[in-house]
Amino acid sequence: MARIRVLVVDDSVVVRRLVTDALSGAPDIEVVGSAANGRIALTKVDQLAPDVVTMDIEMPEMDGIEAVRALRATGRRLPIIMFSTLTERGAAATLDALGAGASDYVTKPANVGSVQESLARVADQLLPKIRALVPVPGLSVTQGRTRPSPGGPGAPGARPAPAPTTPITMRDEPAGRVVRAVVIGSSTGGPEALSRVLTGLAAPLPVPVLVVQHMPPLFTRQLAARLDRQGPSTVVEVVGGEEMVPGTVYIAPGDFHLEVRRSARGASTVLTQSPPVNFCRPSVDVMFRSAERVFGGDLLAVVLTGMGSDGRAACADIVAAGGTVVVQDEATSVVWGMPGAVATAGLAHRVVPLDRVATTITDIVRASAPPTGTRAPVPSGARPIPTGGPRWP
Repeated sequence: MARIRVLVVDDSVVVRRLVTDALSGAPDIEVVGSAANGRIALTKVDQLAPDVVTMDIEMPEMDGIEAVRALRATGRRLPIIMFSTLTERGAAATLDALGAGASDYVTKPANVGSVQESLARVADQLLPKIRALVPVPGLSVTQGRTRPSPGGPGAPGARPAPAPTTPITMRDEPAGRVVRAVVIGSSTGGPEALSRVLTGLAAPLPVPVLVVQHMPPLFTRQLAARLDRQGPSTVVEVVGGEEMVPGTVYIAPGDFHLEVRRSARGASTVLTQSPPVNFCRPSVDVMFRSAERVFGGDLLAVVLTGMGSDGRAACADIVAAGGTVVVQDEATSVVWGMPGAVATAGLAHRVVPLDRVATTITDIVRASAPPTGTRAPVPSGARPIPTGGPRWP
């Protein structure tokens, strides 16, 4: 059986050994080498031709971010998984690395009681991501097919995957629905995909937007701040209890489910720490379902790149209620797991490349807007979202 070849890059001998030992027990993975800094890693990539690289961020001579940029500058598309610390500084650096072309990240174990526990944590994080990012024959849609990342030549991602074997049946788009909210779910490759989508908007949307990106605490705060600086919309990490208003993007915080509840003014945010769903907290399914309970079919759901199938079950509820579902296509997804699960289940009204997601959202929301001077119909028991937000030019 062919094995996935991994190069481990970290300036710490202890961490290199930890990662190597954590991966050595997997029969489908082989650690083919290690490097103590980014400059050595560039040489080892040429010598060893690994399928995937795990990359530390802070290293002497050449750090991980510089190494990622250098690898992408050569046109190499092998997946690079950053090894980050669970700190504000680590979160910011990880987002920089993803922006430079890294495919994904894991966090270093902290406050663990034993070496065995550290090994288990590293293996639990790394193994699924390596397997999702490196295409192998027979890979299921819930694991995800991988493609070069959507950033263009030299962008992050994996080698091209086999053509999809599962036919996709597109649904007819619902007619006469007014979109009163947009909900977005993403995971692997999501931070850069979200950046592309939100910066692709010509103006803030005239409806609220809710986002679940699978990330730990601190990382989501950094993500929200970065997205707020980049695009026309106001982007905030949810603290709970916000009255949702047009033109604002609400990011679920790490380790909390984000839900929508009816409120005196329309709809508000609620955070819970109920058990993970689909092994995730925050979960796309949890947020999508709560939004459907408030907005009914007056909802546009967007599923971007990510491993797993979080969001598929709730998309079925949104479709049944009369809402619209858009997913990112396989060719531009880092991992076509979440969007692929929705599309192959026959739940998507449109499957579009990443560079068309922003215009697709804009077009659907704009086409659904009621004539000037009229108020959108509101499902029974719901209240209208406050007006007075941005208007289309």
